[in-house]
Amino acid sequence: MSTIIKICGLKTPETLAVALDAGADWVGFVFFAKSPRHITHQEAQTLGKLVQGRAQKIALLVDADDDAIAAIIGALKPDMLQLHGSEAPERVAAIRATFGLPLIKAVGISNSDDIQTARGYETVVDWLLLDAKPPKGADLPGGNGVRFDWHLLAGLDLAKPFMVSGGLDPANVAEAIRISAAQGVDVSSGVESALGVKDPVRIKAFIEAAREADRARLGRNTAR
Repeated sequence: MSTIIKICGLKTPETLAVALDAGADWVGFVFFAKSPRHITHQEAQTLGKLVQGRAQKIALLVDADDDAIAAIIGALKPDMLQLHGSEAPERVAAIRATFGLPLIKAVGISNSDDIQTARGYETVVDWLLLDAKPPKGADLPGGNGVRFDWHLLAGLDLAKPFMVSGGLDPANVAEAIRISAAQGVDVSSGVESALGVKDPVRIKAFIEAAREADRARLGRNTAR
């Protein structure tokens, strides 16, 4: 199976088109007012229509209440919801029951104990997103450009597929895939030229590097 590539924090039709043309599997849109990648409902309507089934649309939410979630779903019509706040497993289960959409839960990772925290969500999500814990005092739960030790994920056996995120960029995504054996990779700040400003060249380079890592992995498996 090819690694799922998610480009998150897209804000403009131009950069969305680059991600889609380059072959991103998932495209993420941020609904969190503190984020420089936040989009309005009106922008979500415009961007969502441009995807036209070429990729999965992901709505990133941070501790959103049901009214906010309903409004975002109405605007973007996402294929999946990504919960990137402090949502407990019970809250995640309630969101699934209420809205019926597939869910991704982000869990901050800095040591092996955090892997056990992630396991607590296995029964209520479709994917886990293992992200670097934000720096102390950070305003954002993700997209901070920091990474964690991917060796913590080596040989990891979870009941649900997982993505790795945090500090990924075109130069290191192949290493992240090789070490973690994650089923997906998620990038935001690592394909930006400035905070919240996506760089078309870096988007293309990231996707190509991830695809090349897949080709290399396939070659190794075939040779065995």
